[in-house]
Amino acid sequence: MKTVRLMSWNVNGLRAVERKGFAEWLGEANPDVLCVQETKLQPGQVPEGLREFGDYRLEVFSAERPGYSGVAMWTRLKPMAVQKGLGIEKFDVEGRVLRVDFGGFLFYGIYFPNGGASQERLDYKLEFYEAVLEQLRQLNPRERKIVVCGDVNVAHKPIDLAEPWRYEAVSGFLPEERAWVDRLLEAGFCDALRMFDESGGNYTWWDYRLRARERNLGWRLDYFFVSEAMRNEVVSCKIHAEVMGSDHCPIELEVKSTVI
Repeated sequence: MKTVRLMSWNVNGLRAVERKGFAEWLGEANPDVLCVQETKLQPGQVPEGLREFGDYRLEVFSAERPGYSGVAMWTRLKPMAVQKGLGIEKFDVEGRVLRVDFGGFLFYGIYFPNGGASQERLDYKLEFYEAVLEQLRQLNPRERKIVVCGDVNVAHKPIDLAEPWRYEAVSGFLPEERAWVDRLLEAGFCDALRMFDESGGNYTWWDYRLRARERNLGWRLDYFFVSEAMRNEVVSCKIHAEVMGSDHCPIELEVKSTVI
């Protein structure tokens, strides 16, 4: 087995973050796999310097709506199979899921919907949650090695956001959203960060409008979840709050694996 480094980052616009030094950061961070969310572009709009970057293979899944949503992945690991979307049209038109089979484990990079705009979008978000959970359950996470990463758009526990009492009726901290994470864990997944750090103040998103990052008034919205079958292969999980360029920061998971 070798150690594999996986990273995830909601870049809030790939073209925007590219102008802020994303390529230099990727070269220095040097993960085996990087999944980014909220790319806000079509495949042909990926900045030229990122289309063929080092020895990475690039996978892109975009929303039909221009400048919206989208996920992408740079990988040095050789994929056995790549699936774009959940196979459900009303979700897949928003370009939210990349599923890659690396042989040693199945890897999901997901950009979960934001439910704050309206009741309709909250309902859509909750339906998306259910569709993801159902697919993960069918894969039997207590026996199959699976990693799920991305912007889940929910703070699971009160310690996962600053001043939680202010947000009890706000999407991102609603009881039904938080309960979904509980159900995911009950289905056979682990919150990888909490295997190593049970403390508060570990945030991955800060509101630009409130200059919240300067005061660390943030939310933990970005996660690595690992199936029980892979739990013993987890080496570390980290938040890279020092990395700028987006209103989110990157997160990292190290695992032992037999992948090529």
